[in-house]
Parts: sequence; structure tokens; C-alpha cells
Amino acid sequence: MTASAMQTPVPELGRLLKHWRQVQGLSQLDLALEAGSSARHLSFIETGRSSASREMVLRLGDALELPLRERNRLLNAAGYTAAYSARPLGDAHLETVRNALDHILKQQEPFPAIVMNRCFDILMINAAGAKLIALLGLGDAGAEGPPNVLRLTLHPDGLRRVLKDWEPAARHIVERAHRQLKGAEENDPLRQLLAEVLDYPGVPESFAAENPSHDALPVLPLEFVIGGVTLSWITTVASFGTPQDVTAEEIMIESFFPANAETEAAVRAQNQA
Repeated sequence: MTASAMQTPVPELGRLLKHWRQVQGLSQLDLALEAGSSARHLSFIETGRSSASREMVLRLGDALELPLRERNRLLNAAGYTAAYSARPLGDAHLETVRNALDHILKQQEPFPAIVMNRCFDILMINAAGAKLIALLGLGDAGAEGPPNVLRLTLHPDGLRRVLKDWEPAARHIVERAHRQLKGAEENDPLRQLLAEVLDYPGVPESFAAENPSHDALPVLPLEFVIGGVTLSWITTVASFGTPQDVTAEEIMIESFFPANAETEAAVRAQNQA
């Protein structure tokens, strides 16, 4: 079946376009110019009076700078098949991605590194990362399923027990979640997860509202206290630059680096033991 044959004008496309246009603070004219169209045609698409070609939908998604997952939603709403695959990380088609991730994780040794998805589930971890989680005494705090950094950070039985200055560190990851939820709707899995962890005992009510001013430091130090010893870290988060797969685009690679000579010496000594 051709793309044209699948097309059925549906109001959902107009709703999504208007939603994302408003999220990005664009007028119909602004978006139309960015997409190489006219404000009149865009108005007709938003109200359902006109249908949009597949090419036009892709141009609109590009002009709105939408994540690949949301571009697929636009296409589906317009009656077209998705343009971007969303395979599990273990899929054979993502072998090259997994190999690259394996290389990054191994290169980070003897320091921790983890691979997360958009919902902060840990998908991969290097040996140093697994060792750190064991040293911190972190089990499945919060829920069953893959370890989740949001749950581990905010749950009373998680990092709160061993992380100095827990509140700024917890606020940092909550702010990251808020940023990733920009424009997301109520049924978004990450939004549901964030609501869950914000309801944990002892989580400040102020975490519920995004506030970038609380996350303005160039780097956030993480200090774990284990058996009277303090290990100090800073982290970096990397992603794939030009992904053509939803899963690949949403991957986050977080690498830990010693924040001082004492932490580096302690880690290297433990690694040689």
C-alpha cells in the first residue's frame, strides 16, 4: 500500500501540530515559513480542512525540531507509516549501536559508566558501575524491573542513604526529567514515572515544578559516603549525534569521573585489589 493510499485526514494531526507549535512558541506563520509552506495551508491542516502530504509532515516535524518518536506520531496521525524504527536495544539491527556502547563502557574503566533510556532505566553498565552500585548497597529500590536512576535517587532506600547533599543531586536529575518532558502529554511513561518518584516520602514538594535556576552549576559533584570514606565524582552525559532510530536517539550514556585525586587513588587501589 502506498503512503498516499494510507492517508486519511484526522483531527489528531491538527491537535498535535498546534500543541507542539505552542510548546515551541511559534505562530502559524513562523512554523509555515520554517517548513516552506503558507500560514493558510498550515491553518487548514490544523483545523482538518486540508490534509498534509508525507513530505509536509516530515518538514513540519523537522521545523519543530521534534524527537523522532514525536515525528512518528505526527506521521501516524496523518495516516502514514512511521519513518523511524523503534527497535529494542537487543535487536540485531542495532548491533552497531551496541558495539559502540560496549566500547564506550570499556574505555571508561576503571571508572563507572551506565547506559540509560529516556525513562532513566539502566540498559547497560560497565564492571566499575556494577561494583559501585554493589558498594552503595543499592538493590531494586522502588519497583521491580530494570534498575532505574530516578527511583534509585529519590527512593528512601536508595541513594538518599549514602549521598551527601542529597537534595541538590536529586533536584538535578528531576530537572533533567522535566526538560525531557517538554511538550509530552499526560500518558507519557516518563511523566508517570516522575509522578511516582515525586510522591516518595521526603521528596520536597518544590521538585514538582521545573525550575532551571536550581540547576545552573556547570558540573554537579556527587559525593558518596561508603564506610566512612567519601568518593567524589562529576559526570558527563552523551548521546548519539545523528540517530535514525528512536531507541538510539533516546539513549543517554552517563560517565563518572573522579572529582579529586583521593577518589581516583581509592578507585584504582580497589581495582588492583
